[in-house]
Amino acid sequence: MRAHVWRHHREDHGGLISDALRRHGVEVEEYLVGPFSSPPVDDASDFLVVLGSSESVYDPTISWISQELQEMQRLLERGVRVLGICFGAQMLCVLHGGRVEKAPIGELGWYDVQSKTPQIAQGPWFQYHYDRCELPARAEILAHSEIAVQAFTIGRHVGVQFHPEVDAAQLRDWFAHDADARRSGADIDEFIRTAMAREVELKTNADQLVEFYLSR
Repeated sequence: MRAHVWRHHREDHGGLISDALRRHGVEVEEYLVGPFSSPPVDDASDFLVVLGSSESVYDPTISWISQELQEMQRLLERGVRVLGICFGAQMLCVLHGGRVEKAPIGELGWYDVQSKTPQIAQGPWFQYHYDRCELPARAEILAHSEIAVQAFTIGRHVGVQFHPEVDAAQLRDWFAHDADARRSGADIDEFIRTAMAREVELKTNADQLVEFYLSR
């Protein structure tokens, strides 16, 4: 079994999700896409994981988004199973007839979610978003917060608004490149300390999510 992971920033990692896929016997290949390169055309993969982006899926001025949506649609039609994370979940939502809108407030930091199923842990999960999904009727909501849908399925596909791939190394890399977040007063050191202190729990939660995704 093979999975492709699409990254939209040089500082992005497949992190705990790529690690969990490998532990389940899946060969993982990560690709830097979006503004850097077109998604690879490869019909040998079984799974697609799409990570977050600082862009909004509904922004018509970002030329690469439509191309990436088209390639995801092609893979969906071929039967590739998608795990969409943050921006990736929003792509999944749009391609199935939903819409994405700006959230009333953003979520940045560690949050618990209200989960309807044991396959999605309550958290804490790291949130880093300013948009939210308005899901199509056929979607099933698995978890939510006061601000946004946090986990859902559409057929065999899974979308999550939070970032299950995140570990301390990912947070260090993200915030080293995000001057706006550093200026916002966000307690980045505390974010990283929490990731280090809850390392085992984060790994367990990511493993559980991946097992659920692969079993669909």
